[in-house]
Amino acid sequence: MSTVTAAVPRRRRVASRRAAAGYLFVAPFLVVFVAMLVVPLAYAGYLSLFREQLIGGTTFAGLDNYTRALTDDRLLGGVARVGAFFAIQVPIMLGLALFFALALDSGALWLSRVLRLGIFVPYAVPSVVAALMWGYLYGPDFGPIAQLFDKVGWDAPNLLGADLMLGSLANVVTWEFTGYNMIILYAALRAVPTELYEAAAVDGAGAWRIAWSIKIPALRPALMLTLIFSVIGSFQLFNEPQLLQRLAPNVIDSAYTPNLYAYSLAFTSQDVNYAAAVSFLLGIVIVAVSYTVQLAANRRRS
Repeated sequence: MSTVTAAVPRRRRVASRRAAAGYLFVAPFLVVFVAMLVVPLAYAGYLSLFREQLIGGTTFAGLDNYTRALTDDRLLGGVARVGAFFAIQVPIMLGLALFFALALDSGALWLSRVLRLGIFVPYAVPSVVAALMWGYLYGPDFGPIAQLFDKVGWDAPNLLGADLMLGSLANVVTWEFTGYNMIILYAALRAVPTELYEAAAVDGAGAWRIAWSIKIPALRPALMLTLIFSVIGSFQLFNEPQLLQRLAPNVIDSAYTPNLYAYSLAFTSQDVNYAAAVSFLLGIVIVAVSYTVQLAANRRRS
């Protein structure tokens, strides 16, 4: 009886040591997470509740900055623009990623490893470099695309004009992130048991039938993940329009996207308080759209 009684405190000490070890392993991440995310978010939320005035200095404004943002035509126009960008670009990008993943997984392609690497390489190119490169290609006077049309004798499309700018940006982002999404989908396909394919082949299913009835349904969680990432990335669009703005200043203004608008407010107009409110509202929009997409997908699955 005494032996059992003595073993209880010993087990508790061992459990407490294991718990302490777990917290020690997690502590570096928590420190970085709190310092780089939680504290800046809290400070931005604090700033969004104040207003800088010429007379009186900084005064408490409550939710006035948020009310102003909800009626700001420039901000609302930027949100609508990235919404249209999302509706155009994301289906094309994920469709290409799915096609490449299925093609590579089929095993029917020669040099599949080289092709997989070639499709993924654009993701390794920094977005700043990609935007500069495509800006050069889009150039109406010096760009290779314009020169090619001129050699043929056709009028080159103004890829940096107001009508085609959104499509040009979508092309840059699609080129950058198709390989990234393809790798996610391809990895999910490699995790599908091959016995399912063999059973379907025995039942007489061909390659297209297997892809439609087995592979694509198995990819639903991975597709949902890539879709959520795409929602976040679309509404945070910044690098590409910010760099192409120098080539087309009359098309891309300081409020072309919400992120670009918040940046201009904070670092050009020096309206840090209103920029913080705009950023918080943008975060709410991203969360709402992501939740809506996930909820719609779950309803279809059920």
